[in-house]
Amino acid sequence: MKQDLMHKDVHDVNITPEERRNIWQLWRQNLKDWVWYTQENPDWLDLDIQTAVKRHIIAPLRSARQRLRGLAQQKKRREFPESESRLAQLLLFAWGSLPRIGAGLREQFAVRRKHSIRRSGSIRALWERMRLHPAIFLGTCVSAAAVIVLLSMYTVGTTVRYDGINLGTVSSRRTVNLAVEQLQTVTRQTLGDESYTIDRSLLSTQSHVVPRREVESREDLTGSLTAQIGDVTYGYTLYVDGEAVAATTFPGAIEQLMEQMKVGYITESTVDCYFVEDVEVKEGYVDSSLISNLGYIAEKLNATKAGAVVYTVKPGDVWSAIAEQNGMTNQELLNLNPGYDIAVLHAGDQLTISNAVPYLTVVDVERQSYVRDLPFDVNYKDDPNMYQGDSKVLSKGVYGKADVTANVTFINGEETAREYVASVTLSQPVAELRARGTKARPTWFPTGSFRWPTSGRISSYFGGRKSPGGIGSTNHKGTDIGRVGYTSPVYAAKAGTVIIAQRSSSYGNYVVISHGVGNTTLYAHMSSIKVSVGTYVQQGQTIGITGSTGHSTGPHLHFEVVENNVRINPLSHGAAPKKGYLTGYTLSGTSVGK
Repeated sequence: MKQDLMHKDVHDVNITPEERRNIWQLWRQNLKDWVWYTQENPDWLDLDIQTAVKRHIIAPLRSARQRLRGLAQQKKRREFPESESRLAQLLLFAWGSLPRIGAGLREQFAVRRKHSIRRSGSIRALWERMRLHPAIFLGTCVSAAAVIVLLSMYTVGTTVRYDGINLGTVSSRRTVNLAVEQLQTVTRQTLGDESYTIDRSLLSTQSHVVPRREVESREDLTGSLTAQIGDVTYGYTLYVDGEAVAATTFPGAIEQLMEQMKVGYITESTVDCYFVEDVEVKEGYVDSSLISNLGYIAEKLNATKAGAVVYTVKPGDVWSAIAEQNGMTNQELLNLNPGYDIAVLHAGDQLTISNAVPYLTVVDVERQSYVRDLPFDVNYKDDPNMYQGDSKVLSKGVYGKADVTANVTFINGEETAREYVASVTLSQPVAELRARGTKARPTWFPTGSFRWPTSGRISSYFGGRKSPGGIGSTNHKGTDIGRVGYTSPVYAAKAGTVIIAQRSSSYGNYVVISHGVGNTTLYAHMSSIKVSVGTYVQQGQTIGITGSTGHSTGPHLHFEVVENNVRINPLSHGAAPKKGYLTGYTLSGTSVGK
């Protein structure tokens, strides 16, 4: 109950009058108890201070209390004017008490000063009894200073040697033992050799007085001993997919090399650039055999390592085109895929195109904005006057335009993905109208209706042959027509759409025409190309000029025919062509046979 009262405020309006009286009584009793305790136990407080408190604080407060109580009684009996308030009486009393308080304080200060003077006299007398001769005192000070200086400059240290080589000086032999144990532990963990030990017969120590500045720490001794033995080295190791690739002793050097690799791919439009592999640089002890100079590390990071690169065959792919796209000859591609039937390619087949993969694969994502073509639809109109399988353009289609923004992903500089993030159509595409033949072909009319692409004489047939000049394939994929010079026109063997018109290292200038239903023709080694991709050409239309570009020993036309994604012999021998392809006669009717 008392504790509850002590935590309440006497001025709180929410407490009852009885609680307020109890609080005042409790406080008054506590004050009386404190006064009694101080009187019964005067030792706990300095006597002078206690006296000063009684005389100058307690007594005036007691007098003031009695005075105020008397004033209250006088006011109650109406024995003084109303203008004389309690506050005014309190201020007058305080003003009259100031001289008494000042006099008491001056008295106390004077007593304490006398005591201080008495104590200082005792100290002076003691100094007089202990006073030394100045010379003795000075000599003692100089000697003490000299000892302090020597102890601060020199100490007892232990010099360590390994195989006659001075490694440094440490504080004690215990420091040497700790350094050896630490190095053994680190080397065992790094090399994976639990039996590794340091030959202590090569280790010698000598204790003597040495300058303090020459004393090294245990870590310094461990580093010197590590460098002398040479099995491990403190450095920075590059890990690629958890495999330690190389290490260096220069901090931050590997990180700088990797950033330089990224710089070669970063452009102004790059939004992100990173490595596909898990790349990490770890600091610590490493096998000394991994330490390499920065030039070697840079060369290794830009090189390749063993690993198969796989290509998935797509519909319409041909063996030579796959080899050409990957910078290989047909034989090189066949060597990577032994036993594969190159005459039959199936969509979805996996072909190995390389036995090496890069150490680091850099992915660069660029934000590109450009205008792209929107493809147009092709509508067909049946024409009873045209044979089945033939078609011609009645009205050309027009590509639409769209302003697009795309995130383009490049892997080691090669585009692998393109994601459109925004597109605004500028113009709609216009559909192309084509006439499609519905007239049935006569039974005597060849289904292919191919014609000779140029005038000349066959210089190399389809199939196995000797490599001409050591640069041609021994498995000839087409038929070569020679004696054409550099000015003979090359004609489309059949109507169709140009799907490839470009230059390559092996084919030179070449064109591929699609005739539909899996049929294509290829014309290679031309000196110039007269058509572009997407152009629809009629049978007999000039598509280029003969030449000797690419892997060629002289001017000729290399001609290939593909049916259902399989290369076939363009020349049908015998009286009746089996497929309706080349009949063995030129346009002029003169024989081109063997």
